[in-house]
Amino acid sequence: MEITQKIIDILKDVTGLDNIGNDADQDLFATGILDSMATVEVLVSLQDQFGIEVPVSEFDRSQWSTINKISERVKELE
Repeated sequence: MEITQKIIDILKDVTGLDNIGNDADQDLFATGILDSMATVEVLVSLQDQFGIEVPVSEFDRSQWSTINKISERVKELE
């Protein structure tokens, strides 16, 4: 399964929303899809799924705000 699809599945699982992934450039924070608690859950899931480390202290929301941006960051950290 490709990285983007795994990310979409994680987001669906964490948020309980099925319509995620229609627009990979949609701002997940501005739309209210992700809040601070959901963000932590997503980061933990990404770390488990991809074996990456994302220190919360270095987390910059602007770099993780869309599915495409999350995908790019995961690729960089793998």
